[in-house]
Amino acid sequence: MNSHKTERLHALDSLRAIMMMLGIVLHSSNTYVLADYGASWPLKDPISTAGYMDWISSFVHAFRMPIFFVVAGFFASLLFHERSSIKMIKNRVNRILLPFLVFVVLLWPLVGITFDYSNIVFAEGSSPLASASERFSNVLAFIPKRTMHLWFLYYLVLYSIASFIVGLIFKQLPWFTKQSSQSFSFIIQRPLLKLFVFSAITLCILMIMNRTWVATSLSFIPDLNTFIFYAFFYFFGWILFKSKSYLSSFMTYDWAFTILGIALFTVYFLMDTSTLPLQVIMIIKSINVWLFIFGFTGLFIRYASNHSAVMRYVSDSSYWVYLLHLPLTAFIPGLISEWSMPAFFKFFIVMAGTALVCFITYHYFVRSTFVGVFLNGRKYSKKLKDIKSPVLVASAAN
Repeated sequence: MNSHKTERLHALDSLRAIMMMLGIVLHSSNTYVLADYGASWPLKDPISTAGYMDWISSFVHAFRMPIFFVVAGFFASLLFHERSSIKMIKNRVNRILLPFLVFVVLLWPLVGITFDYSNIVFAEGSSPLASASERFSNVLAFIPKRTMHLWFLYYLVLYSIASFIVGLIFKQLPWFTKQSSQSFSFIIQRPLLKLFVFSAITLCILMIMNRTWVATSLSFIPDLNTFIFYAFFYFFGWILFKSKSYLSSFMTYDWAFTILGIALFTVYFLMDTSTLPLQVIMIIKSINVWLFIFGFTGLFIRYASNHSAVMRYVSDSSYWVYLLHLPLTAFIPGLISEWSMPAFFKFFIVMAGTALVCFITYHYFVRSTFVGVFLNGRKYSKKLKDIKSPVLVASAAN
């Protein structure tokens, strides 16, 4: 593996980690929005909400998971093509399926208790912890009923199986694979063309679904809309790996796409969309998501392609942080519910408190322990100075 390729992987690894970390921002903000998110987020601080919190929550939601699935597809394709199809499946079982099975069971009661606790506090009930724990008086209550925030792991398992099968089929059709890769590479090098083509495909998917955006399913029964919608982004990333030599083209208009994406999103957010036809909303959201995908990816390739010990540490910790953060973002709002302060400050306290607990627990109980091996495949030193560039490691080995 040459250094040029390694630099690109640094950028995408960092991008994947930041998308996972943004789960803290998203879920910390949800309690303080004006909108009613219903069962998808049942917490609402009764004294601290603000419209700008809706912007923060909606903004992160607009791009986070599509970008994550693009990068996930890219790295799955790397495993498939550079190692082997069998090693790819083994890696996905060890790094995704097994953690999902373990943590969906461990986190289910914790998530339930923390949400119940804060809801009871917001309703000014008494003995909130005792009341919240009542739901688990029956042993059957410990059996997970939903995938919770781990839904993305669930669908990654499904995509891993699907891409394994599709990848093997394509290996038997080298002429088709070559033509597809050439067509993809032609499009991906042309910023405006790729924006048009992939926005148009996203629009078609939304029109088939007859929805302005996917309603992510948390059910253990696979949802066809959720599967198809995110499969498009995953397989975009999968094919992108074969055109990885053109990743530098993402830097063309990266700032312009990002700024335009933020502007378009903000204008749409401030509009009265109740009078807009559904097709117009679909068009706006389809263009918006690809502006963010191409813009943010380009910025990471531009600024995060070099090795950084700090960013590598963040990347290593991102899996644990994502697994643990949800019950904390549900519990801390209940602890500070009576604090009279603007919604943004409460949001910041929840976000900072969650991040602090996640990173401390990662550093002392995960990074150099069997838990770290279970999640990341190996133990890591706790010292930043021990995190070396793969290029330097390879040079030392030689």
